[in-house]
Amino acid sequence: MTDGALARKRAALIYNPIKVDRDALRASVVSASSHAGWDEPLFFETTVDDLGDGATRRALEQKADAVLVAGGDGTVRAVSEGIAGSGVPLTIVPSGTGNLLARNLRLPLVDPDAMVSATFDGDRLAMDVGWARLTRPGGEVAEHAFVVMGGIGLDAAMIANTNPQLKKAVGWMAYVDGAARSLPAAKPFRVMYQVARHRMHSSRVQSVLFANCGSLPAGLELIPEASVADGELDIVIFQPKGMFGWIFVWRRVAWDNSVLRRFRAGRRVLALRTDDNAVRYFRGAGIDIAASESKPVQLDGDEFGEAVHVATRVAHGALVVRVPKGHDISDL
Repeated sequence: MTDGALARKRAALIYNPIKVDRDALRASVVSASSHAGWDEPLFFETTVDDLGDGATRRALEQKADAVLVAGGDGTVRAVSEGIAGSGVPLTIVPSGTGNLLARNLRLPLVDPDAMVSATFDGDRLAMDVGWARLTRPGGEVAEHAFVVMGGIGLDAAMIANTNPQLKKAVGWMAYVDGAARSLPAAKPFRVMYQVARHRMHSSRVQSVLFANCGSLPAGLELIPEASVADGELDIVIFQPKGMFGWIFVWRRVAWDNSVLRRFRAGRRVLALRTDDNAVRYFRGAGIDIAASESKPVQLDGDEFGEAVHVATRVAHGALVVRVPKGHDISDL
């Protein structure tokens, strides 16, 4: 083998075999690697025991110069956790039901070849990664990354109550079923929380979200001003009072944020409106949450058990993401 061959770069593809067309995707990566003058790519399949973080570590140990991930939101989260801080660029090839990070980055959702090509000739975006340190009821501690958003309380219960078979069949719409199962039994719980640079608060809440991205499926904008590259997390406190309170929550997300904020006249209306306090927003480098009782936690749409304490932080610019050349990243 010549010195030139030794110096050739190599990509690694990590994919969920249930979510992708395995043969077509592998062929696309092989072809793009060859066209770019790179060596034969590495391939890793995720499993029930390795959602992608272990495969990512093996890819880095084998000196991969770029990593591609294809799967649902959980696979993207796990691979992002494994690659964060390494400096090795990550390409997201949208697959699965959610693709929330891809949607928030406005990446092509139905053109996998375009994203594969971006691995070799695309631009780079240094985006933030959130980390959540979870303390279990028994005192055990675990820390995991998230790239879209996480939460404690009702949002996590909704995900836990979503039928997995229905999710496979109809995608994100299955969460409506999860919400219908969770809302009747939903009860507020007491938390003490402190967002960086803000004072300590005590409140009865239904859910606390900590977000790196602001857009949800179906065009809903939970946090219109959220940025993946500002070095801060956006915090959303849901504290509706009774059924009318949930109407205010729905109005804020589905009408105020997703419709009115798009128009100048709508923004004037919002500026005059009295705050109903059903939804509170904060922004900071992290949030510390202590719950009065153990509550379910979700990270990027996956269940992470129950916790009595959650401490989050943000690693600014820790994930280098490849985007198509010329992709507008000015307002990301």
